[in-house]
Amino acid sequence: MDRRIKYTQKIIRDTFLNLLLEKDIKKITVSEICQTSDINRATFYRYYLDVYDLLDKIEEEFVIELKNAVPTNTDNRYSVSSFTKDLLSVFLSNKELVKILFNTNNNIYFLNDILEVAYEKCKQKWQADLPDLNDEDIEYASLFIFNGALGVVNYWVNNNFDKDVDEIATIIERLSYFGTRKFIYKK
Repeated sequence: MDRRIKYTQKIIRDTFLNLLLEKDIKKITVSEICQTSDINRATFYRYYLDVYDLLDKIEEEFVIELKNAVPTNTDNRYSVSSFTKDLLSVFLSNKELVKILFNTNNNIYFLNDILEVAYEKCKQKWQADLPDLNDEDIEYASLFIFNGALGVVNYWVNNNFDKDVDEIATIIERLSYFGTRKFIYKK
């Protein structure tokens, strides 16, 4: 890709993200982005349909970065903790973007692609370790674990990444393996 195109897209993206820090996406216009970034509307529309398409593209890029952080060929030694640490390290290296993405839509559904990767890794491991486990049980367990893990990550992001990656990974791993009883009652 041409350097000028990359530069223009970066200016548009950075301007948009800065505006998202100040206001809701519904109140951001293409005109405002263009005026602030000193580009014309035709340039914006060359790359994006509207502000929502721009947000989608930013989310897609981030998800690709997350997917690239997870090794594709892993064996059974690749633990929940390792998987979590790999993803959380990407979150930490993109703090401002993550804060914006988590707060923009007031949800974290843009991470569904990552959940699919996690689901497949867990399913493979569980099927290998517990061959009698049926697909429905795997589905229930994974929904419980992943939604809980997303809640923990969301809390971590909203508390300004107050704990290090290892601590959050350990919390998620302990809750995943042992549930809340052993987590709350640390006897």
